[in-house]
Amino acid sequence: MGTRVVKLLDSLWRPALLLGLIFVAWWIITAAGWVQPYLVPTPKAVWDRIVQDWSSLMYHSYVTFYETVVGFLLASVLGLVTAVAIAYSRTMERTLYPIVLFAQVIPKIAIAPLIVVWFSNGLASKIILAVLIAFFPVVVSGVAGLRSTDPELLELSSTMGASRWQTFRKIRFPNALPHLMAGLKVAVTLAVVGAVVGEFVGASEGLGYELMIANGNLDSPLLFAALILMSLIGILLFVAVEVLEALLIPWHASRRAATPLTTS
Repeated sequence: MGTRVVKLLDSLWRPALLLGLIFVAWWIITAAGWVQPYLVPTPKAVWDRIVQDWSSLMYHSYVTFYETVVGFLLASVLGLVTAVAIAYSRTMERTLYPIVLFAQVIPKIAIAPLIVVWFSNGLASKIILAVLIAFFPVVVSGVAGLRSTDPELLELSSTMGASRWQTFRKIRFPNALPHLMAGLKVAVTLAVVGAVVGEFVGASEGLGYELMIANGNLDSPLLFAALILMSLIGILLFVAVEVLEALLIPWHASRRAATPLTTS
């Protein structure tokens, strides 16, 4: 336990130091009056606003968190199913992959109003946008992982009479996990963006809605408070995926503390 605590502290002190320096610079700049308060508020003003509107901000944070989590989970399932179909079938690859790529290059902010019109301005439209944005990294990483399996292992499993499902469960999927987890870590942060984009276009709740209200009223303390809470949601979900990765693939080289970059 002591070793784990030491490793945790060793991994956290550098980003904590950087955040501390950013906070000090923020405090000095605002205290010296180098920028107008309506552009960059003081840390105290932001903190006071968080305390003042705590219950409201927590409610809007919960809405954004819920939309993000549901969208991310749906994107993960749909992306993995699509990746399996593409990896196992050349026909599905030629059919689905161009469509997936075409859907990805369309700016989601451009189709967000259409999604809101189709599915109303409730939670459904925000979840759909989160799915659309988070879907592509899962598919790409899943396909790369499933296709990176050593052909000799596949030949060995076939020789030993393993079924396609057994080969997938015992060889292909475990081998694809490092790639897939990398894609999931990208997808979970993009899911936050998708949910907030939907709230920008049409919503009556959520942190994106709060940002729009604060921006319209030039309420910079509320704007910064919403941005901080939004960032915390993304960090929390990223850490959750990181913990899941540590539990699923503790054996992988990426999880080792001192992986050498070169050989000598």
